[in-house]
Amino acid sequence: MNQPRHDPSRHDPPRHDPLGHLALAAKRNDNTDSAGVTMRALPYRPSLILRGESDDTAFLEGCRKALGIDVPLAPGHVAGGDDFTALWLGPSEWLILGRNGRDRLAENLAGCHHALIDNGDGQQVIALSGARAGAVLSKLCPLDLGGPEMDPGRCARSVLAGIGVTIWRGDTGAFQMHVGRSFADYAWRIIADAGLEYGIVAILEDAGSDR
Repeated sequence: MNQPRHDPSRHDPPRHDPLGHLALAAKRNDNTDSAGVTMRALPYRPSLILRGESDDTAFLEGCRKALGIDVPLAPGHVAGGDDFTALWLGPSEWLILGRNGRDRLAENLAGCHHALIDNGDGQQVIALSGARAGAVLSKLCPLDLGGPEMDPGRCARSVLAGIGVTIWRGDTGAFQMHVGRSFADYAWRIIADAGLEYGIVAILEDAGSDR
Protein backbone atom coordinates (compact mmCIF):
# COMPACT_ATOMS: atom_id res chain seq x y z
CA MET A 1 0.00 0.00 0.00
CA ASN A 2 1.34 3.39 -0.94
CA GLN A 3 2.00 5.70 1.98
CA PRO A 4 2.09 9.51 1.66
CA ARG A 5 5.63 10.82 1.66
CA HIS A 6 6.74 12.73 4.70
CA ASP A 7 7.97 16.23 3.93
CA PRO A 8 10.61 17.02 6.59
CA SER A 9 10.36 20.73 5.80
CA ARG A 10 6.75 20.92 7.03
CA HIS A 11 6.58 20.77 10.82
CA ASP A 12 4.10 21.47 13.51
CA PRO A 13 5.67 23.10 16.59
CA PRO A 14 7.98 20.53 18.19
CA ARG A 15 6.49 18.36 20.90
CA HIS A 16 9.81 18.11 22.68
CA ASP A 17 11.07 21.21 24.45
CA PRO A 18 14.88 21.18 24.19
CA LEU A 19 15.10 23.03 27.51
CA GLY A 20 12.25 21.26 29.30
CA HIS A 21 14.58 19.00 31.26
CA LEU A 22 15.99 22.05 33.04
CA ALA A 23 12.66 22.40 34.89
CA LEU A 24 12.44 26.09 34.09
CA ALA A 25 8.84 26.29 35.24
CA ALA A 26 9.95 25.34 38.73
CA LYS A 27 12.36 28.28 38.68
CA ARG A 28 9.69 30.72 37.60
CA ASN A 29 9.83 34.02 39.46
CA ASP A 30 7.47 36.80 38.46
CA ASN A 31 9.31 39.35 40.59
CA THR A 32 11.93 40.44 38.09
CA ASP A 33 12.31 43.98 39.46
CA SER A 34 15.21 43.07 41.71
CA ALA A 35 17.00 40.96 39.08
CA GLY A 36 19.77 42.42 36.97
CA VAL A 37 19.00 39.95 34.20
CA THR A 38 15.89 38.04 33.11
CA MET A 39 16.37 35.02 30.84
CA ARG A 40 13.49 33.52 28.88
CA ALA A 41 13.22 30.41 26.75
CA LEU A 42 10.82 31.64 24.07
CA PRO A 43 8.24 29.34 22.45
CA TYR A 44 8.65 27.88 19.00
CA ARG A 45 8.08 30.27 16.10
CA PRO A 46 8.32 29.06 12.49
CA SER A 47 11.27 30.48 10.58
CA LEU A 48 13.00 30.17 7.23
CA ILE A 49 15.91 31.55 5.27
CA LEU A 50 15.00 33.69 2.25
CA ARG A 51 17.53 34.36 -0.49
CA GLY A 52 17.07 36.68 -3.45
CA GLU A 53 18.48 39.67 -5.29
CA SER A 54 18.12 42.88 -3.28
CA ASP A 55 18.28 44.99 -6.47
CA ASP A 56 15.41 43.07 -8.11
CA THR A 57 12.33 45.28 -7.78
CA ALA A 58 9.98 42.39 -8.63
CA PHE A 59 11.53 40.31 -5.84
CA LEU A 60 11.20 43.13 -3.31
CA GLU A 61 7.59 43.80 -4.31
CA GLY A 62 6.78 40.10 -4.01
CA CYS A 63 8.25 40.03 -0.51
CA ARG A 64 6.19 43.07 0.43
CA LYS A 65 2.97 41.45 -0.79
CA ALA A 66 3.74 38.17 0.97
CA LEU A 67 4.92 39.50 4.31
CA GLY A 68 3.26 42.88 4.62
CA ILE A 69 6.65 44.50 5.25
CA ASP A 70 9.68 45.57 3.25
CA VAL A 71 12.62 43.25 3.83
CA PRO A 72 15.48 45.36 5.23
CA LEU A 73 18.22 46.28 2.76
CA ALA A 74 20.63 47.96 5.19
CA PRO A 75 23.18 45.64 6.83
CA GLY A 76 22.14 44.28 10.20
CA HIS A 77 18.66 45.83 10.24
CA VAL A 78 15.36 44.24 11.27
CA ALA A 79 11.86 44.93 9.93
CA GLY A 80 8.76 43.79 11.80
CA GLY A 81 5.03 43.76 11.10
CA ASP A 82 1.86 42.22 12.47
CA ASP A 83 2.62 38.70 11.23
CA PHE A 84 6.26 38.54 10.14
CA THR A 85 9.71 39.74 11.12
CA ALA A 86 12.64 39.89 8.68
CA LEU A 87 16.28 39.99 9.80
CA TRP A 88 19.03 41.03 7.37
CA LEU A 89 21.73 38.36 7.34
CA GLY A 90 23.59 39.32 4.17
CA PRO A 91 23.23 41.27 0.90
CA SER A 92 20.89 38.59 -0.48
CA GLU A 93 19.79 36.68 2.63
CA TRP A 94 17.16 37.19 5.34
CA LEU A 95 15.81 35.26 8.31
CA ILE A 96 12.00 35.32 8.16
CA LEU A 97 9.99 34.66 11.34
CA GLY A 98 6.27 33.92 11.18
CA ARG A 99 3.71 31.28 10.30
CA ASN A 100 2.99 30.30 6.65
CA GLY A 101 5.84 32.44 5.37
CA ARG A 102 7.00 29.80 2.91
CA ASP A 103 3.66 29.40 1.17
CA ARG A 104 3.04 33.12 0.92
CA LEU A 105 6.53 33.87 -0.36
CA ALA A 106 6.47 31.02 -2.87
CA GLU A 107 3.19 32.30 -4.30
CA ASN A 108 4.28 35.92 -4.57
CA LEU A 109 7.83 35.23 -5.78
CA ALA A 110 6.87 32.92 -8.63
CA GLY A 111 8.99 33.93 -11.60
CA CYS A 112 11.63 35.66 -9.43
CA HIS A 113 15.06 34.25 -8.76
CA HIS A 114 14.90 33.19 -5.10
CA ALA A 115 15.37 30.36 -2.62
CA LEU A 116 13.41 29.37 0.50
CA ILE A 117 15.04 27.16 3.11
CA ASP A 118 12.96 25.97 6.06
CA ASN A 119 14.54 25.91 9.51
CA GLY A 120 11.84 23.53 10.73
CA ASP A 121 12.05 23.14 14.48
CA GLY A 122 15.84 23.38 14.49
CA GLN A 123 16.09 26.68 16.35
CA GLN A 124 15.67 27.65 19.99
CA VAL A 125 15.35 31.32 20.94
CA ILE A 126 16.67 32.55 24.28
CA ALA A 127 15.85 36.12 25.27
CA LEU A 128 17.88 38.18 27.72
CA SER A 129 16.65 41.45 29.21
CA GLY A 130 17.38 43.69 32.17
CA ALA A 131 19.91 46.36 33.05
CA ARG A 132 22.87 43.93 32.98
CA ALA A 133 21.87 41.84 29.97
CA GLY A 134 24.57 43.42 27.80
CA ALA A 135 27.20 42.84 30.48
CA VAL A 136 26.31 39.14 30.63
CA LEU A 137 26.51 38.67 26.86
CA SER A 138 29.77 40.62 26.66
CA LYS A 139 31.38 37.82 28.65
CA LEU A 140 30.46 35.29 25.98
CA CYS A 141 30.19 37.17 22.67
CA PRO A 142 32.81 39.31 20.81
CA LEU A 143 30.24 41.78 19.41
CA ASP A 144 30.30 45.37 20.63
CA LEU A 145 26.90 45.09 22.26
CA GLY A 146 26.94 48.72 23.36
CA GLY A 147 27.75 50.07 19.90
CA PRO A 148 25.30 51.32 17.26
CA GLU A 149 25.52 48.01 15.40
CA MET A 150 23.47 46.45 18.21
CA ASP A 151 21.01 49.26 18.86
CA PRO A 152 17.33 48.20 19.12
CA GLY A 153 16.14 47.04 15.72
CA ARG A 154 19.53 45.62 14.73
CA CYS A 155 20.83 42.07 14.36
CA ALA A 156 24.11 40.26 13.73
CA ARG A 157 25.56 36.81 13.30
CA SER A 158 28.28 35.97 15.79
CA VAL A 159 29.45 33.32 18.24
CA LEU A 160 28.33 32.75 21.81
CA ALA A 161 30.91 30.88 23.86
CA GLY A 162 32.04 29.07 20.71
CA ILE A 163 28.67 28.31 19.08
CA GLY A 164 27.12 30.07 16.11
CA VAL A 165 24.26 32.41 16.97
CA THR A 166 22.09 35.11 15.42
CA ILE A 167 21.46 37.93 17.89
CA TRP A 168 18.54 40.30 17.43
CA ARG A 169 17.91 43.29 19.67
CA GLY A 170 14.23 44.14 19.83
CA ASP A 171 12.59 47.52 20.25
CA THR A 172 12.45 47.07 24.04
CA GLY A 173 16.23 46.59 24.17
CA ALA A 174 16.05 42.86 24.98
CA PHE A 175 18.43 40.51 23.17
CA GLN A 176 17.10 37.44 21.36
CA MET A 177 19.59 34.69 20.58
CA HIS A 178 18.71 32.13 17.91
CA VAL A 179 20.73 28.96 18.49
CA GLY A 180 20.54 25.45 17.10
CA ARG A 181 18.40 23.15 19.23
CA SER A 182 21.32 20.80 19.83
CA PHE A 183 23.19 23.68 21.49
CA ALA A 184 20.23 25.04 23.47
CA ASP A 185 21.12 23.29 26.70
CA TYR A 186 24.74 24.48 26.54
CA ALA A 187 23.74 28.05 25.66
CA TRP A 188 21.16 28.24 28.46
CA ARG A 189 23.52 26.92 31.12
CA ILE A 190 26.46 29.11 30.19
CA ILE A 191 24.31 32.27 30.02
CA ALA A 192 22.79 31.40 33.39
CA ASP A 193 26.26 30.96 34.88
CA ALA A 194 27.48 34.26 33.39
CA GLY A 195 24.51 36.07 34.93
CA LEU A 196 24.90 34.79 38.49
CA GLU A 197 26.86 37.81 39.72
CA TYR A 198 24.12 40.19 38.56
CA GLY A 199 21.15 38.21 39.84
CA ILE A 200 19.35 36.25 37.15
CA VAL A 201 15.74 35.08 36.87
CA ALA A 202 14.72 32.25 34.50
CA ILE A 203 11.26 32.19 32.89
CA LEU A 204 9.71 29.64 30.55
CA GLU A 205 7.24 31.28 28.17
CA ASP A 206 3.92 29.73 27.16
CA ALA A 207 4.86 26.96 24.76
CA GLY A 208 1.49 27.23 23.03
CA SER A 209 2.38 30.45 21.25
CA ASP A 210 4.07 30.59 17.87
CA ARG A 211 4.58 34.35 17.59
